[in-house]
Amino acid sequence: MDRLFIETKVLADEAGAISGLAWKFAEADRIGDMITPGAFKKAVLPLPMLFGHDQNDPVGAWTQATEKADGLHVTGKLLVDDLPRAREVAALVKSGAVRGLSIGFITRKSSARPGGGRTITDLELLEASLVAVPMHPGARVTSAKSAIQAIAIASAITRATAHIMRK
Repeated sequence: MDRLFIETKVLADEAGAISGLAWKFAEADRIGDMITPGAFKKAVLPLPMLFGHDQNDPVGAWTQATEKADGLHVTGKLLVDDLPRAREVAALVKSGAVRGLSIGFITRKSSARPGGGRTITDLELLEASLVAVPMHPGARVTSAKSAIQAIAIASAITRATAHIMRK
């Protein structure tokens, strides 16, 4: 199984909802591999959500995988109500300690790229993992809201309002 790590923006809310950019098109990963649009069209959902590609550490499931112009976007749920490990991973995501996504797949069709790496045009997507250091610099968690963020925003609004009222 091939594993490609992509630094991504991942967001997860208190209920475990999470989304991210699992693969960014038009940019090679750290070893020179590129995946073309259309390569993910055979993805079978739900897709396992693992922590660090550890097949013994599933923490949720990806229920949507959509190719958009910029890459493969995934949405799913960390099983925070059912698994203590999922709660731990959610805390790591919310703190920013874990902000990457990495995909595990079997290459079905590829060609060598000049200078190294491959252009992958067909693959079997097996899983998408939450990771601390992804292989692709564009893969990231995009949605991981928390009560702490909401409180910080509310506090900033309160401070701004108080400042305006003093004038």
